[in-house]
Amino acid sequence: MSEKRRDSKNRILRTGESQEADGRYKFRYIDANGKRKSVYSWRLVATDSIPAGKRDNAPLRDQEKAINRDLDDDIIPDGGGMTVLHLVKKYTATKTGVKHTTRAGYGTVIKLLERDPFGSKRIDKVRLSDAKEWLIRLQQEDKKSYSTIHTIRGVVRPAFQMAVDDDLLRKNPFEFQMTTVLVNDSMTREAITRKQERTFLDFIKNDSHYCRYYDGMYILFKTGMRISEFTGLTVSDLDMENRTINIDHQLQKTGTLVYIDTTKTYAGTRVIPMQDDVYECFERILAKRPKLKVEPMIDGHSGFLCFDKDGKPMVAMHWEKYFQHAVEKYNSIYRVQLPRITPHVCRHTYCSNMAKSGMNPKVLQYLMGHSDISVTLNTYTHLKLDDAKEEMEKLAQKQEAAESELRQLGMKENEITVLKFGTNG
Repeated sequence: MSEKRRDSKNRILRTGESQEADGRYKFRYIDANGKRKSVYSWRLVATDSIPAGKRDNAPLRDQEKAINRDLDDDIIPDGGGMTVLHLVKKYTATKTGVKHTTRAGYGTVIKLLERDPFGSKRIDKVRLSDAKEWLIRLQQEDKKSYSTIHTIRGVVRPAFQMAVDDDLLRKNPFEFQMTTVLVNDSMTREAITRKQERTFLDFIKNDSHYCRYYDGMYILFKTGMRISEFTGLTVSDLDMENRTINIDHQLQKTGTLVYIDTTKTYAGTRVIPMQDDVYECFERILAKRPKLKVEPMIDGHSGFLCFDKDGKPMVAMHWEKYFQHAVEKYNSIYRVQLPRITPHVCRHTYCSNMAKSGMNPKVLQYLMGHSDISVTLNTYTHLKLDDAKEEMEKLAQKQEAAESELRQLGMKENEITVLKFGTNG
């Protein structure tokens, strides 16, 4: 029986292990592709000391353990030789049937990775710390916003998960909470107060220039529609007799492409009622609608409600600019400033106002077109101390009115107390 090989410390070396003349340990093995590979370390086990001036890396037997585990689990070596860019391209190619906006987002991430050195990094070389450092660099050096990085990670993370599922990697390096790494500098879209809403709409109504947009802005505040749903409305979507609005599509613009898309979620397809004030706004819009020789047709839809100066249907960008410039004009005139107001702020304000009014959350979910009730309920959690005080005052007023009515009916004070608090039985 041959004598077992030992290292300089007289420790028995396992199959595949050896010690070089300079003291380094080596482990030789055959990978899943049948290729002979070697790994090295100055330490056999974790308790060994590292020679002065030598680079630290994992002890040889820790590396062996990881290699043998990968071999046992059929993990493809070297990440299949795939780079981050190659992986993301492969992942996005599998995402068929996505919306135009989603496809455009994929293209943006791919272009970023084509320019960024991180895109050429081999996927098996990307560690958790590398993923974090890359996102930090995007924010601190490339000055990308938190929301933009969130979108980028929303493509890269599932791409790496696909690599895990394909046995190219063991772990996904992007499985971490972004808020633990980046500063969330995204601008929160707070609902404005009822007073601010009234102030803004009064200003729009009485301004010689912006008054032409009053009806559209009023509708956005009073229906909670997404701006792309509003711009996508056609004459046939308005049932003026039954006073309902049919929402089953949206008008989108990506780059120079203007197109009709399905609603954001399946719950976005809905029919919502018109209150009298909203009905009057739509009446005025229809009355002012230009009589065009040729109706613009977009993906089979025509009869749009609002048009730009070139006779083309208005898109979200138009209304976003109208809101922005109107607020800027107001703030240049008045000392008490208005906050940032956008079409989405209108939607958030409507949702908040309905929640404050005590609307059933399931009804509000339907009106908003939320697919997940938690999105709707989140509006209720945003109610503040002033809202709580206002609600308590309303309850106190109702209680006082009820007691007053009971007194008028001739009930004694102690009977009212029993009605309020019940008996102690």
